Amino acid sequence: YLGVCGAASGPDAPSAAAMAEGIRQVMDGTVSEFTLEYPCHSPTEQRWFLSRVTQFRGASRNIVIAHENITTRKLAEIGVRRLNRVYAVLSAINALIVRVHDRDALFRQACQIAIEHGGFHMSMIAMVDPATDKVVPVASAGKDEDIMSAIRKILSSDEKASATMVVQAIRKQTAIVSNDSASDSRLTLRESFTRAGVRSLAVLPLIVSGESVGVLVLYATEKDFFHEEEMNLLTELANDVAFAIDHIGRQERLDYLGSYDHLTGLANRHLFLERLAHCVGGASDEGRGLAVILIDLERFKNINDTLGKPAGDALLRQVAEWLIRQVGDADRVARIGADQFAFGMRVGVPSGDDALQLEAVIDAFLNHPFRLDGQTYRIAAKFGVAMFPDDGDDANVLFRNAETALKKAKTGGHRHLSYAKNMTESVAQRLTLENQLRQALDNEEFVLHYQPKVDLDSGEITSVEALMRWNDPRTGLVSPGLFIPILEDTGLIYEVGRWALRQALEDYLRWRDAGLNAVRIAVNVSPLQLRHPGFLGLINQIVAIDAHAAQGLELEITEGMIMDDMKQAISSLDAIRALGVRIAIDDFGTGFSSLGYLSKLPIDTLKIDRMFVTGMINDSQGLSLVSTIINLAHSLDLTVVAEGVETEQQANLLKLLRCNEMQGYLFSKPVPTDVLEERFLTQLRQPDTG
Repeated sequence: YLGVCGAASGPDAPSAAAMAEGIRQVMDGTVSEFTLEYPCHSPTEQRWFLSRVTQFRGASRNIVIAHENITTRKLAEIGVRRLNRVYAVLSAINALIVRVHDRDALFRQACQIAIEHGGFHMSMIAMVDPATDKVVPVASAGKDEDIMSAIRKILSSDEKASATMVVQAIRKQTAIVSNDSASDSRLTLRESFTRAGVRSLAVLPLIVSGESVGVLVLYATEKDFFHEEEMNLLTELANDVAFAIDHIGRQERLDYLGSYDHLTGLANRHLFLERLAHCVGGASDEGRGLAVILIDLERFKNINDTLGKPAGDALLRQVAEWLIRQVGDADRVARIGADQFAFGMRVGVPSGDDALQLEAVIDAFLNHPFRLDGQTYRIAAKFGVAMFPDDGDDANVLFRNAETALKKAKTGGHRHLSYAKNMTESVAQRLTLENQLRQALDNEEFVLHYQPKVDLDSGEITSVEALMRWNDPRTGLVSPGLFIPILEDTGLIYEVGRWALRQALEDYLRWRDAGLNAVRIAVNVSPLQLRHPGFLGLINQIVAIDAHAAQGLELEITEGMIMDDMKQAISSLDAIRALGVRIAIDDFGTGFSSLGYLSKLPIDTLKIDRMFVTGMINDSQGLSLVSTIINLAHSLDLTVVAEGVETEQQANLLKLLRCNEMQGYLFSKPVPTDVLEERFLTQLRQPDTG
């Protein structure tokens, strides 16, 4: 007996006491047969033996003990159980793919299925983050959160992640298996796995369109779990998960394109209206107000034409980012057209403060510096506003009324306009105003006021700018902001502009004849005037009235006018300049002129827009921009005039920057002709030099 027991060796072999007990039961007749099954471990495999003890009738002391190797049968049984578990996982995940259309739900439930149906100790799905190229666990299931924390930490490390089986499987696009994790040197966390009961693991890449997008990792408590048959099924499983990822991704892309602007990532008009409806409901429940604001970027086409489409796209993205920061919620901002945006802004209980709040937002946008191709630009825009509940009690009505307000702002020359129920009345009022302006021209109700330009070094007046005013007999002086846009819309600007040119030269020649200091007069020219086929002939005609007329006239044009048709503008300006008339670019910096074209333009003066002058005091970038403009102008032999100078600090700083001239309230606001003559032109003019 003892010799027989010695043959059944191994740490898990039956003990001598167990064998003796079995023999005793057979000898006593308690049982006719006694069986022991046990594993016998070797360095490379597990084996099972069957021990059988039989009592023969009539020979109670005759005992037979037999040993049978059942390794093959046991391994087959274990293999079948393992394959059945993998089949169960495969079936459950395929059913999951059919019903789930959300990426996060797919990941989360797939990991849970591996635990519940496959009996795996742990499961994990990790995906490659396109932004950082790092592998990030996105879902897991199992009992050991400490291991998951350690895995996340390793994968987040650039140095350690590359050596992991996870990253290797992604890079090589092939499954990697460890069937003895306790002794596998490839595993950085093998000691942690051993303590957690993990004996085998498989890392399966998830491949979509030939690219590894992530991995599925399965952890088993059995050693040597993952063999060829299991891996064939698990590879099929990984392919099914990858297919689902691709399918969901395509659907998400279609859904995204149907609801979002691909360039800015903002909601489109359709999605914005859906979200706006929720905002309206919330504002109604809370008793709060809600403003819907539409923005139309002016001269956006010029940006694409001069700086290129990439710069235009960059501007749109910057506008989107600014609006999100201002509103504080990307869900309330949308891009609704090529150069149009919309956003909803919560306001308090509707009151007179709403206008101030909206005005602050609009001012902030117009004064915000946008960076394009290394240069800073301020963007002109029009705004249309509708308020809940006064202007509508649902999203569609509010949006439509905001559109109406924006259209009125664009056609009426307003910077922004809030919707009003009596906008139909305003149309009638506009027609009345148009008729009054036609009568004003016939009745000589337009007048010119002049604002001096001063040499920063000598303090002497160098020239004046003619600014049009309407002396309405019913209301008095009318601001040009109210009637100039209407003149342009109706085409009257050409007739009124012709009067302004003639009147300016008439004043200049009268000053000469009176012995006054006849300084040059700058007259603003609208785009309609410059593009008019008879404009060059008009200039030729009015400067021909006197030999000195041309030297007393300067035309101020904006960047946008030039950039609308660069070739035509250069041709017209060359012809005008050949007559002896000077040319100035007004509001420089607010448009989008190319510096390459600037050197080709036939101009004499560059006027820096007032917003740059205001912004240079407390803004180092603003100061740098003004300095750059001045140096650029001097390199092109141009005179530089700073507009909107209102403080001594601004004037002193401009002088240090070698700006030639200034114009602004620090010296004088625009004044009538008689006031200008009395205050500033009484000194004798300099003798003619030619």
